[in-house]
Amino acid sequence: MRITVIGCGYVGLVTGTCLAEVGHQVVCTDNDAERIATLKAGVVPIYEPHLDALLTSNLQAKRLSFAGDAADAVQSGEAIFICVGTPPKENGEADLSAIDNVARLIATEAHSSKLVIEKSTVPAQTGQQLKRVLSVYRRDPSVEFRVASNPEFLREGTAVEDFLHPDRIVLGVEDKDSEKQLREIYRPILEAPRGKTKIHCPVHLGGCPPAKSPELVVTTINSAELIKHASNSFLALKISYANMIADLCEKVGADIKEVVRAMGLDPRIGPQFLNAGLGFGGFCLPKDVQAFVRLAERSGVNFGMLKEAEAVNKRRVDLFIEKVRQALWVIKDKRVGILGLAFKANTDDIRFAPSLGVIERLLAEGAQICAYDQEAMDKTSAIFPQVEFCREPDHVARDADALLILTEWPEFRQLDWKRVYDAMSRPLIVDGRNLLDPATMTELGFEYHGFGRPLEKPQPQLVPSVMVGRSSSAVQQPRLAT
Repeated sequence: MRITVIGCGYVGLVTGTCLAEVGHQVVCTDNDAERIATLKAGVVPIYEPHLDALLTSNLQAKRLSFAGDAADAVQSGEAIFICVGTPPKENGEADLSAIDNVARLIATEAHSSKLVIEKSTVPAQTGQQLKRVLSVYRRDPSVEFRVASNPEFLREGTAVEDFLHPDRIVLGVEDKDSEKQLREIYRPILEAPRGKTKIHCPVHLGGCPPAKSPELVVTTINSAELIKHASNSFLALKISYANMIADLCEKVGADIKEVVRAMGLDPRIGPQFLNAGLGFGGFCLPKDVQAFVRLAERSGVNFGMLKEAEAVNKRRVDLFIEKVRQALWVIKDKRVGILGLAFKANTDDIRFAPSLGVIERLLAEGAQICAYDQEAMDKTSAIFPQVEFCREPDHVARDADALLILTEWPEFRQLDWKRVYDAMSRPLIVDGRNLLDPATMTELGFEYHGFGRPLEKPQPQLVPSVMVGRSSSAVQQPRLAT
């Protein structure tokens, strides 16, 4: 099928590339001319595992192309996916101006009938407004526009796998023709034989998808739009709930890891999104929670529980900084190493990342910061040019008074922590993601602080034997403020 994707951000780029991968002829367009030129050259402007390889192969196969002329892109597609941003306004509502602009573009430039598919995350009843705009601005009375909602459930860091091997595909439609066309678009994914498939997915060895076929859910447009916001808001609730339990664990001497592990064994609860720490970030959960709350308010529904989940999340940085302050006593002129800048592992996305709030607070209190992230340093350096960025993760520990873990990159678990200990002025770790094992860090001589973990004190008899091996730079006299 000939498909047009409007918007080449995270969602649009993954959607377009993966639809080409399963055999469709896809044209992607964006109003950012520089981005289109970059993509035409085969360069992916974001970090998303395996996306670059799929994009290159489909460009070479001529199933995927990028167009700077949006009008041509609109005219070429039988089905058009809208994948533009819906950022939050100051009051938390979703800004739908990009959706409106795209709708008017489609209405004025289309010379044949189109299926227009919402892929962007939008509030309920946006599809009804989209139909009205397409009708009002339509130039050719013979052109028919059908509207559908097909919400995305892509996780940054695993988006390619999520698209090619989803757990569910939601189709919000109001007529049989739209449903039939969407089923045809997703047929290669829905009908792929279990255990062997022609769909190439580098995430699964041998290209084998999970044993369970994706669930196809056909709903109304309004329901499909609500499903996306309801899903993300529930995940945010789980994270904030786990963080509240972690705070209680600290008060009563319990271990949050033990508590949530047992909770997650209940199939009604499940283990995912029960990780306590700095809270949720990224572009999806924070804005979707706000937009859902505002939608509820306009509809006369009191979503107090979501407001509290949002408030709990906002307090995580405050609690983290307080842990750092209590451990260091004075933050000013202290050298602080930071491991992790992206809002989660396997992405370079720093939008609404907790790390930004932590860095801002530390700089305001006069800390000297050295930071490392394998993917997100370039983006962060544009915001904080006064921060020193290291090209190796263990370099942030040199002469550091504290080491903070802000992103759960797996490589941080594999560091030579004895070497890190030797390099630090003070062996203090404040783990914002509960990534490390407190007992192991304590045995190495570190002072370790996490969220909801029992406070382990270094064994006095171990410290002298480890201290002997520390570098001379690590035991220098305290630096004096000038």
